[in-house]
Amino acid sequence: MTEPEAPAPQSRRRRPRLLFVLLGAVVVLAILVVGGTAVYINFIKKDAPEEFSLAQPGENASVAPAGSLSGSWAIAGGSEVGYRVKEVLFGQDTTAAGRTKEVTGSLTIAGSVATKASFTAQMASVTSDESRRDNQFRGRIMDTDTYPTAMFTLAEPVDIGTVPTDSKTTRTVSAKGDLVLRGQTHRVTMTLQSRWDGTSIRTVGQLPVVFADYDIPNPSFPGISTEDHGIMEVSLIFGRSSSTTVPTPVASP
Repeated sequence: MTEPEAPAPQSRRRRPRLLFVLLGAVVVLAILVVGGTAVYINFIKKDAPEEFSLAQPGENASVAPAGSLSGSWAIAGGSEVGYRVKEVLFGQDTTAAGRTKEVTGSLTIAGSVATKASFTAQMASVTSDESRRDNQFRGRIMDTDTYPTAMFTLAEPVDIGTVPTDSKTTRTVSAKGDLVLRGQTHRVTMTLQSRWDGTSIRTVGQLPVVFADYDIPNPSFPGISTEDHGIMEVSLIFGRSSSTTVPTPVASP
């Protein structure tokens, strides 16, 4: 008569159950991470600001610019420079954008040709909707203590064509210049759209920036990945420089 088989040790019977519990916990955690991220992106996180554009004047707001474009112009209040980068946050697509209004610069026009132009942005003042991202931006990414500014300087004159006759006319030009980021300088071509309302010149534009070209570390870190490039975007308002004499329109009799 055979002896009954001894029961399996209790620890062996518990291993499969423990394994299933651990696998279940991992699955639940993954669902919480992805689901929680989706909720954060769609319901909590602020949307990235809209891309810069030239607001079209109302039908009755159009005016005929008077005087000449020639002369010296300076960047006025309301100007902004920033970045836009696509992010993947735990598998969910989103967009990060940061901007600053600490921008200075100038523009010189002779006839209908922009002969000189430049702008400088204070990089430590660039902010987004996320303070942790801003800390990364000012620290390891852009190292603003060492490289406090970004600068664009026009390298070749730009012919803007015939002088606009109303404030709704938009001119699109390609501006070749030298862009300085994180201490590196590269010749770039930025597409700009501009409009003159007789008092100010408003300009918007975008420029793709490959991080490696400027020795910018990829912004990715655990849980968040980005593409290898971002977009520099500008919205500049130029007002007459105080050194410019503006022709006074002659009143009709």
